[in-house]
Amino acid sequence: MPEKINIDTEFITLGQFLKLAEVIQSGGMAKWFLSEHDIFINGEQDQRRGRKLRAGDKIQIAGFGEFVITE
Repeated sequence: MPEKINIDTEFITLGQFLKLAEVIQSGGMAKWFLSEHDIFINGEQDQRRGRKLRAGDKIQIAGFGEFVITE
C-alpha cells in the first residue's frame, strides 16, 4: 500500500516531495539523493529535482517505498 503524501497546492517539485516524505533531511540533499537513487514517477524513471508532481502521481523509490500524491 503506497504511503499518501498530502499537498495543499497545485503541485510540488520532486525535491520538495523528498523532504515532505521525510526521505531526505534537507532540501540541499536532493541533488545528491537523486544522483544516487533510482526514482520512478508513474512508472518512468526521472531524476529531475524540479519535476512537478501533482495529485494522483505515484512515486517509487527503491529501498524507501511507494508514495502517492493526494490533495
